[in-house]
Amino acid sequence: MNPHIENVVMQFDLPDGAWTAEPYGNGHINETYLVTTGEKRFILQRVNGYVFPKPEDVMDNIERVTAFLKGQIEREGGDPARETLTLVKTHRGECFTYDREGGLWRMYLFVEDTVSYDLPDTPALFELSGEAFGKFQRQMGGFPADSLHETIHDFHNTPARYRQLEDAIARNEVGRLGSVTAEIEFCRQYEREQEKHAGTMLDMLNRGELPLRVTHNDTKLNNVLLDRQTGRGVCVIDLDTVMPGLAAYDFGDSIRFGASTAAEDEPDLSRVQFSLPMFEAFTRGFLKEAGQTLGAREIELLPMGAKLMTLECGMRFLADYLNGDKYFRVHREGHNLDRARTQFKLVRCMEESWAQMADIVRHCAQ
Repeated sequence: MNPHIENVVMQFDLPDGAWTAEPYGNGHINETYLVTTGEKRFILQRVNGYVFPKPEDVMDNIERVTAFLKGQIEREGGDPARETLTLVKTHRGECFTYDREGGLWRMYLFVEDTVSYDLPDTPALFELSGEAFGKFQRQMGGFPADSLHETIHDFHNTPARYRQLEDAIARNEVGRLGSVTAEIEFCRQYEREQEKHAGTMLDMLNRGELPLRVTHNDTKLNNVLLDRQTGRGVCVIDLDTVMPGLAAYDFGDSIRFGASTAAEDEPDLSRVQFSLPMFEAFTRGFLKEAGQTLGAREIELLPMGAKLMTLECGMRFLADYLNGDKYFRVHREGHNLDRARTQFKLVRCMEESWAQMADIVRHCAQ
């Protein structure tokens, strides 16, 4: 047993008896272990202090959000120990502790008899994901979103991401500018049409026309645990990026990820298309749960959320490519450029399907 890990585990209030700790999962952000003691299992994590410079704020958000969710789940007759994350307290009654190097650690109760999937290979599976994230929106509808910490500044601020791209263009640190003129012009086209695109929802939020919501901000399928027997959604996990935001952000990030016909880094753009059946499946599940919580304008803007999140992600990939691949991990030459190009192709495909997307949202909202 690693004595460093042993010292951390011993600070948590676990059942008496022997225990083991083994590395767990394939996440790239936090250091994660599966702790087993008797008949119970737990997830131990070290919060990445580089990604989250104020990990105490992350934990404050998670503690308050999960406590609120448990109350909602109890009122609905559900199982709060299974349907949201449960933080394990330390012997001092706190929801996290520190190691000798100052790293912040937390522990969750392991949610048993569940599975997760990396990719939504069928519309039915993607619809279940939509239900889970829609339920999260519905259950958090009464929470004061503005009381949450912004743990990553400007995380989903498309105009700010555009400014970061322009900074990368101006610096041209590694001399790659000449190879991406078409991609830069694609982004600048959207900036010139900001009233229709990048600034619209933030402007509406600032004018009080859209409500600030509690948003998950990492709405990938693998952040939903599904019941091993029934296949139904059980629990939304990975709450580190829970922050104030717009409902269309969470919706849009799921669509960007799950409604593409190709991998995020597919070099052959002919394989990148926008799947309307997958879009419809997720929309149906999302609005089945959140439709009565969201306002009419929020629902109308869901397709715009999909386009903006895809555009924003493409700009982040392109900026990182120009900066020398410092943020996103790359495995080949031009990897980030391939990623950017798939996102921009997906944006164009969405625009070609815009009328159908709007019709699907209207139909699912009825």
